[in-house]
Amino acid sequence: MSFVTCDLCDENPLDVRVCEPMFMNFGGVNAFGGEIVTVKCHEDNSRVKELLAMPGNGRVLVVDGGGSMRCALMGDLIGESAVKHGWSGVIIYGCVRDVDALAELNLGIQALASIPLKSVRKGIGETDVPVTFAGVTFMPGDYVYADNNGVIVSTKALL
Repeated sequence: MSFVTCDLCDENPLDVRVCEPMFMNFGGVNAFGGEIVTVKCHEDNSRVKELLAMPGNGRVLVVDGGGSMRCALMGDLIGESAVKHGWSGVIIYGCVRDVDALAELNLGIQALASIPLKSVRKGIGETDVPVTFAGVTFMPGDYVYADNNGVIVSTKALL
C-alpha cells in the first residue's frame, strides 16, 4: 500500500476527517490503512489481544485506551499475532511496549508513547463501538489511513 495522507487530503477534501497530531510510528510499516475495527478499553488489553488473533483481512484496529500513559496496550507478542493474522495496522490512543521488536514487524503501529509496563487483563472492553479521540470519531466500517504526516478517516475507501 503506497500513499501519502497529504495527497489523500488534497484529492478528497470533503471526504476526510483529520486527527489532531499526537501519534508516533512504532511499527515496521510507516504508511498503512484499511477498514476500521474498534475497541474501547482502559488499561486492559484483553480485547486487543483477542481481536488481533482473529483474521484481519487488511483491516486496522483502532484502540481507544483513554489516552492512558500508565501501561501498554500492545507489545511484541500481540504485534506478531496481528501480522500472522493479516492486519494492516493498529492505532492506539494509549501506549505500546517492546518498541524495538515492534519496529521489525510488517505492521503499521501508531500510538501516543511507549512504556515498559504491561496492562492487567480483566477481560474488560467494548468492541465495534464508535470511539472518539484526537478530535475525530472512528466508526467501525469507516476507513483510516496513517503515515508520518498524520492520521485521516473517511467513510469511504480512498484507495
